[in-house]
Amino acid sequence: MMQASGTARGTDEWLIEGGTVLAGEGGALRPGALALGGGVVREAARPGARRLDAGGLLVLPGIVDIHGDAHERQFQPRPGVALPPALALRDSAAQLLAAGITTAFLGVTLSWEPGLRSLQAWRTLLAGLAALRATPGGWRGADLRVHLRFEADNLEALDEAVADIAAGRVHLLAFNDHTPGILRKLGQEAAAAKYAERAGVSVAAFRALAEAAAARRAGVPAARLRLAGAARAAGLPIASHDDATVEERAMFRTLGAGICEFPMAEAVAEAARAAGEAVVMGAPNVVRGGSHLGWASAAPLAERGLVTVLASDYVWPSLLEAAFVLESRGVLDLPAAWALVSANPAAAAGLADRGRLSPGLRGDVVLVDPDRRAPVAVFCGGGRPGWRRRRPAA
Repeated sequence: MMQASGTARGTDEWLIEGGTVLAGEGGALRPGALALGGGVVREAARPGARRLDAGGLLVLPGIVDIHGDAHERQFQPRPGVALPPALALRDSAAQLLAAGITTAFLGVTLSWEPGLRSLQAWRTLLAGLAALRATPGGWRGADLRVHLRFEADNLEALDEAVADIAAGRVHLLAFNDHTPGILRKLGQEAAAAKYAERAGVSVAAFRALAEAAAARRAGVPAARLRLAGAARAAGLPIASHDDATVEERAMFRTLGAGICEFPMAEAVAEAARAAGEAVVMGAPNVVRGGSHLGWASAAPLAERGLVTVLASDYVWPSLLEAAFVLESRGVLDLPAAWALVSANPAAAAGLADRGRLSPGLRGDVVLVDPDRRAPVAVFCGGGRPGWRRRRPAA
């Protein structure tokens, strides 16, 4: 069990000592101490700071996840079964801390589909986040942000999405286009049933909705231009999702999309990197040794510098595990692998105040047991550990 001591028990002044710290601009691992206070990393500990013994642990920058939709399981744990948003978000926040994630962009799909990805679900989640941030005494968990995944054919929600961007309720915009793939799969009975269950309608009703959405395709280019303009005006990072060709990536680049999410071909990733853009792939891909959809394997692409950011996609704990998996492959050392889940995603999202442990940056820290590849404590904004676990007896 980690021990904390000191006299300033009511403050957020900490000295984490005895561990191996990944600190500084170069990101080298060195034995040492890390001081936190006032919400940031300090040059040195203040008098009376609480002391935390991190012996045998790695002291790492908090994980930044720019694309994760695992929160959907808390909102709808079974098809057609919805939980109150406050409970769902508290559960998600606890799971994020347990995964070492201190900044989470919740990937919220705003689709023409009813149910889990509907306009009403979007409104419910935004309201739930606003209530969580208004927690008396201030929210002390992970920094929860909104990654708006706007489905191309969802023209009826365009006005509201633009208004929410302008109001500051969105922190990252991604252009999604899943309708053609959904229409192809609706001929498969099992796939059609899965989509219909998620939406809470019959298969016939879902098919009619998908066909109606596809019929609006002529309006997609103008909608994308409007969304991109709103995002640029708000200073938001913009991503394109599932780019299939170099030409498609180039088109989204003209809209200001500097993030290439889940490219479907290696040539797309190469083109994005040649343009200096961030390329995102899923940490579950690294952990599993390949894509569950049969696409490119993320680990070798990361080792070649073609993938610069790993995202949780649908499994939050995969981010921490993926960094250690990459280290074990022998090409990237841990600092380089950890940058894929901390410094690089922070930079891609335009968050210059986090992702590294340097004086003046946010005090987002995760203490990791390297033998178990497991978080032991998490600090969010320099605050007290959000989560702790007993370590096995020696």
